[in-house]
Parts: sequence; C-alpha cells; structure tokens
Amino acid sequence: MSLRVDSAAPSRARRAILLAFLAVVAAAIIGGGGAWWLRARQWETTDDAFIDVHMVQIAPQVPGRVVRVLVDDNRMIEAGQPILELDPADYQAKLDQALANQAGAAGSLAQAKAQVGAAYANSEQARAEVGVADANAVNAANQLKRDQPLAEQHVVSRQTLDNDIASARSTAANLVAAQKKLASAESQQGVAESQVTTAEANLKSAAAQMEQARLNLSYARVLAPQTGRIAHKTVAVGDYVQAGQDLMALVPVRVWITANFKETQLARMRVGQPVDIEVDAYPDVAFHGHVDSIQPGSGAAFSLLPPENATGNYVKVVQRVPVKILFDDPPDPARPLGPGMSVVPRVKVR
Repeated sequence: MSLRVDSAAPSRARRAILLAFLAVVAAAIIGGGGAWWLRARQWETTDDAFIDVHMVQIAPQVPGRVVRVLVDDNRMIEAGQPILELDPADYQAKLDQALANQAGAAGSLAQAKAQVGAAYANSEQARAEVGVADANAVNAANQLKRDQPLAEQHVVSRQTLDNDIASARSTAANLVAAQKKLASAESQQGVAESQVTTAEANLKSAAAQMEQARLNLSYARVLAPQTGRIAHKTVAVGDYVQAGQDLMALVPVRVWITANFKETQLARMRVGQPVDIEVDAYPDVAFHGHVDSIQPGSGAAFSLLPPENATGNYVKVVQRVPVKILFDDPPDPARPLGPGMSVVPRVKVR
C-alpha cells in the first residue's frame, strides 16, 4: 500500500504567508506614505534661498592720499572704529585759512557797527543843527515882519531893515543847508546800517566755510558706520582716492534669509510662522527663525528688465516670490553667516 503526499498544502501555506507579507508591506507603505504626507503638508520648503544683508560700501567723502589703512580683510570692526586716514595737510591749511577769514569778517562787522554809531551821532548832531537853524530863521523872519512896517513909518532906519532882510535870508539859507546836512547824515546812517547787514552776511559765510573746512578735515579720517566685517578691500597706503570711490565693503552683523518660494507655496504662508533653517556651510547645526515679510510682487517684476507678457507668444511659468526670514537667535561668532551663502528653509504653514 503506497502513501499519497498532498503537495498542495505547503503551496497554499506559502501563498498565504506571501500574501500576508505583501499586505503588511502595503499597509506599511500606505501608513508611512500617509504619515509622510500629513507631516509634509505642514511645511513649505525651497532650496532657492540665500543669506542676505544690506552691505555698506566704504568710500571717503573727500579726495586725498591714503597715509594709513587700519583694517584688514575679514576682520570684525566696531561702529565708529577708524578704518583709514587720508593726508590731512591740505584740509588743515584750508581750515586755518577759513578761521582767518572768519576773524577778518568778525572785525569788519565790528567796524561796521562802530560806523553805524558814528553815523547815528552825526545824524543827531545834524538834527540839532536843523533845530537851531530853524529857530534862527523863524526869529529873523519875525524880526523882519516887525521892522518892515516900522521902517515904512521911519521909526527904524533903512539900515536896520536891510540888516533884518539879510539876516532872514541868511538864516533861511542856513536852515536849508542844515536840512541837507541832516538828509546826508541820515543817508550815511542807512549806508552804515547796510554795511552792518553785509558784514553779518559775510561773517555767516565765513563761519559756514570754516565749518565746512572743519568737516573736510574730519572726513580725512574714515570711520566705520556700523559694526561688521571687512570684505573686498581694494585700497592700500599711497593710493590717491576720490570722493565716493568704493574702497571696501562692510558686511553688518545682522543678516537674514531671502527665500524665493514658488507662488503656489504662498497660500498658507503668513508673517510670524516658524522656520527651520539648514545652512549648507554648517550641516550639523539647526537654525531657527520666522517669516518676517513677503514681497508684494514676484522677483521678476522688480528686475532690471521685467517681462512684458503683452507681446509675443505667452507661456505661463510659475513665478518666484521673495520671502524675508529672520533668525530667532543672535549670530554665533564661531559660525559667521555672510551674503550669498546657501540655505534651505522649511516654513511650518499648518
């Protein structure tokens, strides 16, 4: 009698195990994918993001020969720290000349004021002389009026009448002369007063020139406008530099991130949302920040040559919108961040 082995049972068992394994794998994939999707939908990320900063170009305000350079590349400097010095000799000489001109203008003003005083005194004297001449003229005229009828009655002599007539004419002439002298004195007083006004204007002009010369002398010493690091230094001792010539760049300590997100990623992005930041230069360090602002327009709209979609064939392209992200923590001197460094921000939008 032969034994018959049923080979279908192991085959069904293997099939059941395989199906169970595939079901577990499928469930794991679906569960993992669902969990990843639920987590991923909370974040918006982009690799089109860089460290940004308002770089300061260091340039002198006056021309001159460089006599000292007090900083070096990549060094940290504080606000107000001297950066370089220009030869101050020319500006010192101009300041000395301006001070001398100011002193001369002050002397001219004092002299003009003294002349006003003298002119005022002359006017008062001339006015008094007019009063005396007027009194004499009135007295002589009255005397003539009294003696004229008496002369007709032969009470007074003809000689007396002639004297009265001469006295009246002489005093009247003296009055006219005194009045003209007064007018001339008053005119001289006006001229003296105008000279005071001119001298005051000259003194103000000299003071302004002196202040400008003092400023130019101070500009021969270039100071750091704010705290930061020196970069791209192109000046050396002995160079002759012009006003406004870029000599080096100053990278401030305060930096931020400009992240160019697709416009389709902005639907749930809001100011103040937290951001996890990965800096390519420091992959082992986690940085944190928050959304500060969103630019009101795409980056292309503010470019030098913005696109003109009303001409030619139009092809719709998803635009990028710059988003400003600030760091929450103060900068770490051991891990300096500079403009242009690549970062990957992840904004939590849900």
